Amino acid sequence: MKNKESVSGSVSLLNSLVEEGADTIFGYPGGAIMPVFDALFDYKHKLKHVLVRHEQGAVHAAQGYARASGKVGVALVTSGPGATNTITGIADAMIDSTPLIVISGQVTSPLLGTDAFQEVDIVGISQPVTKWSYQVRRADEIAWATAQAFYIASSGRPGPVLLDFTKDAQIAMINHHYEKCTSIRSYIPVPKTDRNHLLRAAELINSAKKPFALIGQGVEIGNAERELIDFLEKAQIPAAWTLLGASVLPFDHPLNKGMLGMHGNLAPNQKTNECDVLVAIGMRFDDRVIGDVNTYAKQAAIIHFDIDPAEVGKNVDIDVPVLGNVKNTLPAVTSLLKQSEHDDWIESFDIVNGEEYDKVIADEIYCDREYISMGEVIRRVSETTGNEAIIVTDVGQNQMMAARYSKRKFPRSFISSGGLGTMGFGLPAAIGAKIAAPDRTVCLFCGDGGMQMCIQELGTIMQSNVKVKIIILNNKYLGMVRQWQEMFFNKRYSETPMLNPDFVKIAEAYRIKGRKVTQRDSLDEAVKEMLDHNGAYLLEVEVEKKGMVLPMIPAGMNVSNIILEK
Repeated sequence: MKNKESVSGSVSLLNSLVEEGADTIFGYPGGAIMPVFDALFDYKHKLKHVLVRHEQGAVHAAQGYARASGKVGVALVTSGPGATNTITGIADAMIDSTPLIVISGQVTSPLLGTDAFQEVDIVGISQPVTKWSYQVRRADEIAWATAQAFYIASSGRPGPVLLDFTKDAQIAMINHHYEKCTSIRSYIPVPKTDRNHLLRAAELINSAKKPFALIGQGVEIGNAERELIDFLEKAQIPAAWTLLGASVLPFDHPLNKGMLGMHGNLAPNQKTNECDVLVAIGMRFDDRVIGDVNTYAKQAAIIHFDIDPAEVGKNVDIDVPVLGNVKNTLPAVTSLLKQSEHDDWIESFDIVNGEEYDKVIADEIYCDREYISMGEVIRRVSETTGNEAIIVTDVGQNQMMAARYSKRKFPRSFISSGGLGTMGFGLPAAIGAKIAAPDRTVCLFCGDGGMQMCIQELGTIMQSNVKVKIIILNNKYLGMVRQWQEMFFNKRYSETPMLNPDFVKIAEAYRIKGRKVTQRDSLDEAVKEMLDHNGAYLLEVEVEKKGMVLPMIPAGMNVSNIILEK
């Protein structure tokens, strides 16, 4: 596209965003990015800008938007502290493979390196936690750099890119010309698939007596949910999911056997060490899944489907790597599979999960103790939405409980901070998710600790009228840390009890309707009121102070060390 008239670098940037299909920006203005914000004043019909209350909130909101929509999230901030405030969100996006463009302002080129007001080397700071980080000093680089950024962020294994724009590049005049980037020399986003590996994978699966699939977020990123189901059903392979793969497989699919990992379901963790073929699909063998690597699935042949060669064999020895996009590699293997039946093997999962239900789950979701449990709140909210809501979580006990006790029908319905475990992620991410999916109910579960880390984003909800449903599970503790203190530090609750504000009054100050529940008999009514309300709503539920997320495999141990009961 060519513009006959000269435009400023700022206009070139906004035109480039529009060319890439961006429709929403989460940002916060400041001195070094003011020319872009000034140009944005004339783009309200093309680009929606959401004014956050903190730059970390901008990045987390962009993450929530990206995770709910599958598009690239965009954040726009100023230099210095505005840029450094984005680093936590950028690192979170990097480890969780979230496509993101962070645009920061910078001092003018002649002032670079002089310690000018609000100057910081954000490119140097961000390089370890981005796929690409680049400083634009000339206006004629803007279209090229933006095209490169979108291609890098969204291709292959997605991730964050940072573009740092000097102020003189923003104001200089150029003839705007934009071409989308489709390739970069030496950058290979999708590795070549080895046909022999496809054949070997199919051979192992066809001969397996006890195959087991581990499903990660890579299936969702690759939009390969249908291909996954075809694969599992043809070979009759029971499957379990990682935290970020929680909404890849519908909760009621008969081959869905639950959650993996430290706080996962008993059967998937146990059967990992009983299967004869382990098929990992779009997951990275995180330490919270494998525990003790020396005893992890030693009896099994391991097949690993992944788009990132760096993940294959990194944490676990692999027998057959299947590199490529699972959208293509899964059907390629499926075509080589024979129709199989593993009824007894599949039934064995249900027997073990039944033991967990009796010892843990029934008491948690149908609690008859004095205090309300987290699990019963999550179950009731999920069921009242018809299990169709987008579930967003913060980090901690609320996160693990939401993964365990909410149910998901559709893809892109569970959004959480996985690898970095960022408290404060939940509230802004829920804002981004709701803006990306305005016709879907978005329910945020958070603890009293995490809620206060980005509580200022209630102002974003107020100003942009974002109809998020916020459920604070208030146990008056930093709950997950307290659980570890109780189990491994002789109940020495060092700095984990929380003296909290009146969350409902704070919500009301932001013109958000709120209610507090302390008794079980009013919970159902309050949940219904929250979901029926045409607007944002904050529901604070006072839950059991010393509730535990069980089962639990202690860090670095294996399933034989699993804790099922207090």
